[in-house]
Formats: sequence, C-alpha cells, structure tokens
Amino acid sequence: MDQITPKLLIPQSFLVNRDDVTSQLGLMWELIKAPLLVPMLKLSVYICLGMALMLFMERVYMGIVIVLVKLFWKKPEERYKFVPIEDDEEHGSSNFPVVLVQIPMFNEKEVYKISIGAACGLSWPSDRLVIQVLDDSTDSAIKLMVEQECQRWASKGINITYQIRENRTGYKAGALKEGLKRSYVKHCEYVAIIDADFRPDPDFLRKSIPFLDHNPDIALVQARWRFVNADECLLTRMQEMSLDYHFTVEQEVGSATHAFFGFNGTAGIWRIAAINEAGGWKDRTTVEDMDLAVRASLRGWKFLYLGDLQVKSELPSTFKAFRFQQHRWSCGPANLFRKMVWEIITNKKVRFWKKVYVIYSFFFVRKIIAHMVTFFFYCVVLPLTILVPEVKVPIWGSVYIPSIITILNSVGTPRSIHLLFYWILFENVMSLHRTKATLIGLFETGRANEWVVTEKLGDVAKKVAEANKNKTNSKAIKRYRSKFIDRLNTLELGFSAFLFLCGCFDFMYGKNNYFIYLWLQAITFFITGIGYVGTII
Repeated sequence: MDQITPKLLIPQSFLVNRDDVTSQLGLMWELIKAPLLVPMLKLSVYICLGMALMLFMERVYMGIVIVLVKLFWKKPEERYKFVPIEDDEEHGSSNFPVVLVQIPMFNEKEVYKISIGAACGLSWPSDRLVIQVLDDSTDSAIKLMVEQECQRWASKGINITYQIRENRTGYKAGALKEGLKRSYVKHCEYVAIIDADFRPDPDFLRKSIPFLDHNPDIALVQARWRFVNADECLLTRMQEMSLDYHFTVEQEVGSATHAFFGFNGTAGIWRIAAINEAGGWKDRTTVEDMDLAVRASLRGWKFLYLGDLQVKSELPSTFKAFRFQQHRWSCGPANLFRKMVWEIITNKKVRFWKKVYVIYSFFFVRKIIAHMVTFFFYCVVLPLTILVPEVKVPIWGSVYIPSIITILNSVGTPRSIHLLFYWILFENVMSLHRTKATLIGLFETGRANEWVVTEKLGDVAKKVAEANKNKTNSKAIKRYRSKFIDRLNTLELGFSAFLFLCGCFDFMYGKNNYFIYLWLQAITFFITGIGYVGTII
C-alpha cells in the first residue's frame, strides 16, 4: 500500500506559498470566515440590535413618563397626606413618633464624624430619637475613635449607642439586622439608614416622617443623593452624570407610576413593621437593600421618592474603589434576579403590570441588558464587523439609537453636557466590568458574594492635593512609581490594543469611518488601563 503523503491532507491552496507565514494565515482566515465567522457574527449583530432596541424603548418610555410627571403629576404633598409634625405645648413631644437612626460603619476613619455629627444634629426631639452606630470595623484604633465620638455626643444628652459584633456575618445586612434586635427598638416605629459618608440636613426627618406617619401603606421614603465631591476629578463627574439620571428619571418614574423602586441602601426611612413583614434583612446577595425593597413590594407596600429632599454624600474618587463598587452594584442585582424571578411571577398580591415592570424594566433591561449591549455591541461586535466586511451593521443601530439613548441619559446633569462624548466612552469601558459582574451574578460563580466596602476619603483627597502643590520630594516620586504599577489594569489595556488595531484596519480598508470612534475608545481604555481616570479634572 502506498504511503499517504501530507499533500493529500492539506488543501492545495495552502501549498502555494507554504513558506510565507503571512499568506498561510490569510488563507486560514479566509477558510474559516465564510462558513463559521460570518454566520456567528451576523447572529451576534441581530441579538445586539434586539437588545439595543429594548434599551431604546425603555429610555423613550422613561423619557415620556418623566415629562408627564413633571408637567401633570401632582407633587408628593398633594398625592399623599402630609401634615407637618409640630411641638404640642400640652403633650410636649409625645406626638412625634420614635425614630431609630442606624449608621453602619466599617473602618471609616476619614468620615465617621460626618455621619455621626449629622445624625446627632437632626431636628427631632431628643427623647424621640435613638441613634445606633453599628461598627463592624476590624481596626481597633478606628473602633476606639468611633466609640469615643459616640461618648462625646452622649455626654451632650444625645441618645446614641455604640454597637459592635463579634464577626461580620452578613456584612451590612447582618449589622442592620442585629441592630433591630435590641430591646429598645420595639418602641421605634421607623428607622432611618445613613451610611458613614452621608450627611442629612437637620430637617431631614421633619420632611420625610410625616409621609410615613399619615399614610399607613407607605413602607419607604427615599431621599435623593447630592454629591459634595462631584467636581473633584473627571471620574467623579462621570459618576455624577450616571447617578443623576438614576435619581432624576428612574427613581421618579418608579415612584410616580408603580410606587416601586430599588432602595438605595442609605438616605431612606423605613417603616419597621414593613421590614419585619417582608422577612427582615437578608444577606443572600450583595444588594440587601434591593432585596428588601422587592420583597416588601411583593407584599403590597408602596414606596415614595422625594427628589427635593437631598442628602449630601461622597463619590468614590479612585478608580479602584469605583470598580469594586460597580462590581457589587452589577453583580448583586443580577444574582437577586436569579433568586427572585419565579417568586415575582407567582406572587398574587401585586398587579400584573407591576410584575412586568419589576421583571422586564427594573431587572432585565436596566440591570442586565443595559450592561451587556453596551459592552458586546460597541466594544466587541461592532469592531469585529470591520474585520469581517461581509457583515453589515445598519446605521440606525450603530449611530442613531445610541445617540438618542445618550441624549436621553444626559437630562439628569445638564451642567455636564459638554462632557457627554467622553461620558459615552467611559461608560463603554465600565460596561466591561459591569457585564462581567452581571454574568457572575446570573450564574452565581466566582465573586458573586464578594463584598468590598467602598473607600471614602472625606476631605483627605483635598488636603493631599493642596499639600502636593507645595512640596515634592524623591520619596513621593518613588511612591508614585510603585502606585503606578499597582494601578495598571491589563484587561483595559488589552481591549485598548484590540480597538486600536481595529481602528487602523478600518482607516486603511474600511468605508464607514468607524476608526474615529475606535481610536477614541481605545484611548479611553488606555487611560483607565493605566489608572489615570481619577486624576484628570
């Protein structure tokens, strides 16, 4: 039998220039492109266009509703009964309900005085106010400082207690749950939750408690966040633009139409009876606040958002802290959706359209689709179509729809309209991490239950910046170099290289002029890849 030669196993086209590696790679590319890559890429385009349309319709719906709310909806004081609670000369402060204020903390060295001072300064009768500082700190020196601060306020007649646990079981949810077990809490009707970097104004309770006191079907009153360090750097400006849309549109629409929205974890006041009826705090996901809100809503409780009631807070000013925060905020909702979707479907206490709103709009589109379409479509699929010109993306999908979505997103922060284009590029970068976190939450793998407390700097960043203006030495330079290595993010750098090469290919051979966007997106990935996004103002 004759020997089988290699020529019989290799296509003749590969033998034409077998010494030319470039030619061989080109032939291999052509060999797999038509039967495999083109169909897969076309399917990916169709899926992404479908998700983009879903997000587009959601944004248009939200835009229409918020316009109607602003023009025709009655203000909260007119939709619900609101009677200010005043001091009574005959009965003293007995007509004021007893309010518990919980301040969860974890190694909050820079900001612990802010929230404690703000809580102790609330304009509410001292005999009707109980303040709990729930300290899960692992640093004994910080624990001592927080305890001494509580003692200082207690010496002034403030009813404040310092509470610690033996372990951090359940993280924030565990601390809040433990705080509600105290015997003196049974006399409290409502609980206000204030994170360590939040500073409510003195009239915070007077503007919110009457809604709960006179409307027994309301479980939660949520205030809006106002950011004290929004102008610190470009990173904080980008965060402000995203969060302002959430508060200006999403929370307002949910409150006005379905009386439901996700509790933001702080700057809100709960009816304790509603917490207990919903099953209390649970630590099965990293979004214990959203978990409680969904469970309370399924039991028929209503929520009220007060956009005019604003509480000052702090945004993460380092990219590392922001990434950890976004991982938790993206992974947690997806994981909660996995755990609760069937419970929502089978619930018999809420209306059908409210179920649709919670499952489709609140969870599926905003918490899952929004992240995935941003990353896969604009950072993966669209660049790949440049390498595979047989696959076309219609201009309405690549230009018109994202432009309208972006314009609708910008209504929350008109003062930053000039940063809109960079905000798009930055959101595309963050969609990489949000998509990864969403998939981890949906499949409940890896870091699904990771909880990293967002670092708060208080006034430290400002003081450091001022100090750096006055002095520079060799030690500071050495520290800077070591920190530079720590700041490198290989995933962003990899995508920067990928998008840059796709841009170069489009510049040389493409017809759609995508290279302008691709190069700008590559630069943004590169900036975040070397950790500089938080230093640009």
